[in-house]
Amino acid sequence: MRRIYIICCLFLVTQSIWAQQTLRGIVLDSTGTHPLQGVSVYLPEIKKTTTTDSSGHFLLPLHTTELKQKIRFSYTGLAGKDTSVQLPLKGDVWITIALHNQTHQLADVVVVAASKTNSRIEDLPTRVEVIGSEEIEEETQINPGNLLGLLGDVAGIQVQQTNAATGNADLRIQGLPGRYTQILRDGMPLFAGYSGSFGLLQIPPLDLKQVELIKGASSTLYGGGAIAGMMNLVSKTPKRNQPENSLIVNRTSLLENNLNVFSAARNNSLGYTLFAGGNLQQAVDVYNNGFSTVPNVKSIFVHPRLFIYNNPNSSLILGYTLNAEDRKGGDMQVLKGTTNNQHQFFIQNKSWRNTFDADWENRLPNGAHLSLKATTSLYNRTVLTDLFGMQATQNLWYSELAYSKKTNKHNWIAGINFNGDAFMKHQPDSTLLTNESGYTIGAYVQDDWKITPALTAEAGLRVDHHSVYGNFILPRISFMYRFNQNLTVRLGGGMGYKTPSLFSGDVDERFYRYIAGFKTNTIAEKSSGANIDLNYKWRGDEWQFTVNQSFFYTAITHPLLLDSITNPYNMHWYNAAQNLTTAGFETYLQAREDETELYLGYVYTHTQRNYDPQAPHFPLIAQHKIAGLASFEIADQFRIGLELSYTGKQYLEDGSSTRDYVLSAAMLNYQFKKISVVLNCENIFNFKQGNYGQLVYPPYNNPVFSDIWGPLEGRVLNLSVQIKW
Repeated sequence: MRRIYIICCLFLVTQSIWAQQTLRGIVLDSTGTHPLQGVSVYLPEIKKTTTTDSSGHFLLPLHTTELKQKIRFSYTGLAGKDTSVQLPLKGDVWITIALHNQTHQLADVVVVAASKTNSRIEDLPTRVEVIGSEEIEEETQINPGNLLGLLGDVAGIQVQQTNAATGNADLRIQGLPGRYTQILRDGMPLFAGYSGSFGLLQIPPLDLKQVELIKGASSTLYGGGAIAGMMNLVSKTPKRNQPENSLIVNRTSLLENNLNVFSAARNNSLGYTLFAGGNLQQAVDVYNNGFSTVPNVKSIFVHPRLFIYNNPNSSLILGYTLNAEDRKGGDMQVLKGTTNNQHQFFIQNKSWRNTFDADWENRLPNGAHLSLKATTSLYNRTVLTDLFGMQATQNLWYSELAYSKKTNKHNWIAGINFNGDAFMKHQPDSTLLTNESGYTIGAYVQDDWKITPALTAEAGLRVDHHSVYGNFILPRISFMYRFNQNLTVRLGGGMGYKTPSLFSGDVDERFYRYIAGFKTNTIAEKSSGANIDLNYKWRGDEWQFTVNQSFFYTAITHPLLLDSITNPYNMHWYNAAQNLTTAGFETYLQAREDETELYLGYVYTHTQRNYDPQAPHFPLIAQHKIAGLASFEIADQFRIGLELSYTGKQYLEDGSSTRDYVLSAAMLNYQFKKISVVLNCENIFNFKQGNYGQLVYPPYNNPVFSDIWGPLEGRVLNLSVQIKW
């Protein structure tokens, strides 16, 4: 009896000691000055959890004899952090933690346009890839003038130069031409039609927060054109009482100069962001053949936004964008002002775009959300060559009203939108082009249904009416199954369409004067596609490993072609009898530990034009691509990045194939307080297509250029300085 009494006393004393253990602390942002509310604090060994309050503090009473405990901190939009703490037998423990911005911690990224419901990426049945703010910031110092360098590093995306004289470039996702990708900015369409392939050449990345990518059929939520995928450019927003200012100056060995400025600030009721930048590129003849390998470019880009916060649940964003550019390439003597009978060729594009947009959002009770977006773009472009000249305008508009609601089992959204465009040429000109206009009224609904904790189904339907090409019904369905905490599989498919347009990014401006319109009974292109994605992510004490395997397939019926061979002086667009298909897979492995990142990826793409049995392989698409990346700190203030890529053989328009090639790059970043200096070298081995074949063919006063299948410029160095305050 006495022994039982002693045991009971010891048990009560032990319980008293345990009850006196308390873990307390505060979680701050990366500056160490602002508290974070809603941070999850989790002790995995004893399965205890809590969240921080409005002042960033947390309190967690403990009852454990395991005195060494691991603590995991996680917060949407910031990189998670693990630490350990030694508990006392009794008493309090106080810790302070700072969370930093994330780059590849996709599990906590919130996507804006991919779901239209501000959902976490890990909860979406549709696979979404996000390029984060730190990765954008790093690439901004390497290529501050446009987005092509940033997007060219993404697996499954190929940046294809389409014109040797002007440097036009096409963005191809999963082997399909750029016209099949829907480009958005803050959820609203950005480019179309007459702007051709210049759009992404004119967007600087300094005021972007993240880039969201969906590869494959996405038309149900975003309308016609999202056949190959959707890309949403998410602008930075001001942070309350945290002003942000930065200046970037850049110079390259190809005689390019960039100057970009960004500023942002906010109080309780008002905020703003302002970007202003300019680029000056001198024409460069890399091969001394008398023609510009790099065109002469002068451009400015201004993007102010005003944020109005009526109350904690409502906001209004008003934005304006001005983009002006003068791009001229061709015969170097013409560019220097010494034209004669033998030296006449040039292509010049002068463009001026004014864009106005508004975005109103209101959070309603019970998890509901109401939004209204609208934008209009006024685009003026003048095309000048030594053979002809033309001037035209294209006005685009878009509006959308959407309502969404989240419950325990469902996350659904419904919306209606109205968009259109009007192309009008100005007289006099020397083209056969006709004016063109049209509009689309659409409605959509989509629901993410969490059937079980492991299985989520997504089903959506869009119905569009186009004023010229009729009605379209676009279903989409996706499934996500989570086998365990580490392994997830996604399966999805859908349909899309693309209405005919007079302009395509791969058409030389000299041929514009011969485009006469569409053949009789031309109809819209239609598509169906499917994607499978398996993702395994393991997170240890220090390292995080990710292995991803995806497969894709897309078929486009009635693809649009230009009869440039049969009617070179009176060309019309028409529908091919057979379809265009693309299929392949992507594989990548990624490892991260603090400031160290390793990446290895492989992409196989097989794009087939079944309407051309003599040359069935779609031109200028690499079937095999391999890319490797290593990034790490070599000291507290120095960071180094290394890249190595392999591009396999590509087919040309005539059915012949090119050689394969290897590219490499290296970057050194030095940071001292608010100053960051980057020295970067692209194409270290100096591989140039012009070393393996002729680029320009006579007659030289109206030359013919080879297909561009590799880099033309060779090795390029750049030095940039960024100052923040």
